Amino acid sequence: MQITVHKHYKEKEVLVPQLIEGFSDSGDLIMQGTRNIIKSNILGEEKVVIKFFQKPGLFKSVIYSFFRSTKAKRSFEYANYLLEYNIPTPFPIAYVEEKSGLGLLQDSYYICENIDYDFTFRELIHNPLFPERNIILEQFTDFTFKMHQARVNFLDHSPGNTLIVKRGAGEYDFYLIDLNRMKFETLSIEARMDNFKKMWLSKTMVKVIAKKYADLSGENEEKLQQLLLKKTIAFKAKTTRKKYLKRKLRIMK
Repeated sequence: MQITVHKHYKEKEVLVPQLIEGFSDSGDLIMQGTRNIIKSNILGEEKVVIKFFQKPGLFKSVIYSFFRSTKAKRSFEYANYLLEYNIPTPFPIAYVEEKSGLGLLQDSYYICENIDYDFTFRELIHNPLFPERNIILEQFTDFTFKMHQARVNFLDHSPGNTLIVKRGAGEYDFYLIDLNRMKFETLSIEARMDNFKKMWLSKTMVKVIAKKYADLSGENEEKLQQLLLKKTIAFKAKTTRKKYLKRKLRIMK
């Protein structure tokens, strides 16, 4: 077991192994996917979140062991990068990699701060009458603009990966989660609009975001609106097509 702990949590490093060893039997389940499991638990006296990445297949195990950082390590390093540029994300506490005698990756874990959030971006999509919806959209656009200015291309910029905390009337904080898929590069205006496409925006939401992004960037509002709408419609069509084909394949089986 290889443990890397943030310097601010060095005094709690000795507590990490028991948290990992008891992962299956303790803690509160947040999400269980086909390969990943997320739980909350207590580290010392602090509530934390632990994301478990199940052992990859042989080929990916070799890749992650010798050629590419593991998802747990990337999550930790990317979180540190975001915080360096004042882009909120749950504070990265540690990551753990379990390897075989041959040095091949087995299971891995990422531990971060627990955020008591009020809702995610998903609620804004499903409820057009959500309180202060346009204000939240404008502040979310500002948040994303700052991310783009910091050369962050968040490849999983989707509705469930932004936690939203209400600080007061008309004031919101945003936190990025599920960080292991990012690129760090200068983004063209087209790439910036493309980065919004997975948010599943309505035409009304597109107008609000395009106007705010135009104000922040100095780009033409109509140009951004057309570009963002084009990207959004294409993504929705592609996703719908994939779902349709999957259903057809299931029926054929």
